[in-house]
Amino acid sequence: MQNNISRSFFLLATLSWLSWLGWIGAATPAYAQYEERLPAVVAKALKAAGIPQGSVAVVVQPANAVLPRVSVNATQAMNPASLMKLLTTYAALDLLGPAYTWKTQAWTSGKLKDGVLEGDLLLKGGGDPRLTFEQFWLLLRQLRARGLRDIHGDLVLDRSLFDTSETNGSDAAPGQFDNQPLRPYNVQPDALLLNFKSLRLELVADAEKRTLTVLAEPQPSNLEIINLITPQNGDGHCGDWKAGLRADLSRQNAPDRNVRLILSGHYPLACGEKTWGLGVLSHPQYVEGVFRQLWRELGGTLSGGLREAVLPADARLLASIESPPLAEVIRDINKFSNNVMARQLFLTLGAQAIDADGGKTPARAADADAAIRAWLARKQLHFPELTLENGSGLSRQERISAESLTALLASAWKGPLMPEFIASLPLTGVDGTMRKRLKQNAIAAQAHIKTGSLEGVKGIAGYVLDSGGKWQIVVFLVNHPNAAAAQAAQDALLEWVYARGR
Repeated sequence: MQNNISRSFFLLATLSWLSWLGWIGAATPAYAQYEERLPAVVAKALKAAGIPQGSVAVVVQPANAVLPRVSVNATQAMNPASLMKLLTTYAALDLLGPAYTWKTQAWTSGKLKDGVLEGDLLLKGGGDPRLTFEQFWLLLRQLRARGLRDIHGDLVLDRSLFDTSETNGSDAAPGQFDNQPLRPYNVQPDALLLNFKSLRLELVADAEKRTLTVLAEPQPSNLEIINLITPQNGDGHCGDWKAGLRADLSRQNAPDRNVRLILSGHYPLACGEKTWGLGVLSHPQYVEGVFRQLWRELGGTLSGGLREAVLPADARLLASIESPPLAEVIRDINKFSNNVMARQLFLTLGAQAIDADGGKTPARAADADAAIRAWLARKQLHFPELTLENGSGLSRQERISAESLTALLASAWKGPLMPEFIASLPLTGVDGTMRKRLKQNAIAAQAHIKTGSLEGVKGIAGYVLDSGGKWQIVVFLVNHPNAAAAQAAQDALLEWVYARGR
């Protein structure tokens, strides 16, 4: 009898315990159901792309939680490509503040009288990532408004804020990455970066006349453009028109010091009008050429040549221009994945750290690396696998894990600068590098996703507002020779995350 009572009591206790567990299970949100496998739709897309699951890392985690819903190879150190810009831009927002700006200044130590400057004009670079052609015109317009017309001296450039000697040199370094030195994404950082050191070529085809006109903006006075491109009738299709074009720089047989940009190859007339961007000249040559072009258009003259020097102590400020605030600058960096702007920002972090310590030496990549690691330590973010080279992701050396990227995004979500940071990320189907992706899907305009790609690398990371109205963090990295084919799998994951909110 006593044994039966004991058994009954044990049975009732067990049922109560199981009932309590059931209640707990019902109350536990879905993200606690930790999965170490990919959603079936994602696994299927990866298999179709020929990408093994060992070459991917995926984390899906609610923004307000500490446990992931999905975690696959999360701690594996991987090349993130442009997803590294998330670290650089968030660190900059926190360290510099969203209202931080850069200044570009014009100085002189000579005498200005009756519109004539007896001396040199000095341009001091402050590392502005977005000193455009139009803003530079405004700076020179200030000089004209202050009465300066004729410069009886040299144009002197102070580019001493950043030490880019390891990469800049004779501007041959950009080609070391992928043997494409004239492509705009390979432009190197510089304290006096002007207009991304790029030339915008408008290719205007006239099918009736079978002609091709090349228009350039800006038109540096020291650059001569020779158009040898052959227009082609073709089959009425445009296709990959850039594949048939070639651009070469020639400095031979140029006693006038001009550099010749020789354009050759063929261009389908069916393409109509297209824009071709090129990163031409060295930084000093580019600044000089654009300065002479604009100064002449403004009615000014420059009788001297070009020199580089550090601003002398007795120099006087003539004019200054300020960049847009950092919160606006990081929108360009993240939405359009601008490499040189990210590298400018990276070096700015190094320069600020040196200045805070009372130093005056030019900022190097190592200084920026140290500044970011010190910031991570203060934020209690531990990324032991992190490898930084230039902060832009245009690198074969940079490494970070999906778990660390998730922690970074979670930290940003909980911080006071969350709105500025998220607003800098491309919106699915709407703008930036996500403008053409998932445009007709339910997730369009429901996710802020940074993209990244290199040869053998493809990644996405950001925030998804799921169909249940909850924010989810998503990170998906692929390092594999077939990485370019991973877009379908990554889009499938974004759609899966969105739908799971129902």
